[in-house]
Amino acid sequence: MNQVYYIWLAVALVVLLSTIADRSKTWEGIRRGAVMLRNLLPQFLLLIVLVSVFLGLMSRETLAHLLGQESGALGVLIAAVIGSVALIPGPIAYPLAGMLFEQGVPYTVLAVFITTLMMVGVITFPVEKEYLGTQTAVLRNLLSFVGALLVGMIMGVLL
Repeated sequence: MNQVYYIWLAVALVVLLSTIADRSKTWEGIRRGAVMLRNLLPQFLLLIVLVSVFLGLMSRETLAHLLGQESGALGVLIAAVIGSVALIPGPIAYPLAGMLFEQGVPYTVLAVFITTLMMVGVITFPVEKEYLGTQTAVLRNLLSFVGALLVGMIMGVLL
């Protein structure tokens, strides 16, 4: 049996136990989750379509050249810049990383991409600047960028 079966089984067991403990809270949680899924689904489907078209138009050799094993530090830098600029929620970013991994993008590049995506905010910088101040916002983003590169290096060594 594959691992997904065990995950579904565990989820069903937890929902059953939660329902036994407090039926109304469980159904409220399920309702909220369904609303979140409904709100996220259009973005998720759009991104999947765009990435699929992008991967379909781009040859495997080009992708490998830009982000693959042969790309070296340039691939990591490209992933870091894209991740820093993109504004993609986590539930969409992780399947995207899975699709890129299936295309041969190494763990190092994916780790840098996901980490910068979650931690560095070029697009959100104006809001950060307003709430944190310019110096703090710049420092936070710089440290996050460097931290993402370190995470990528560590993943490269470990995997």
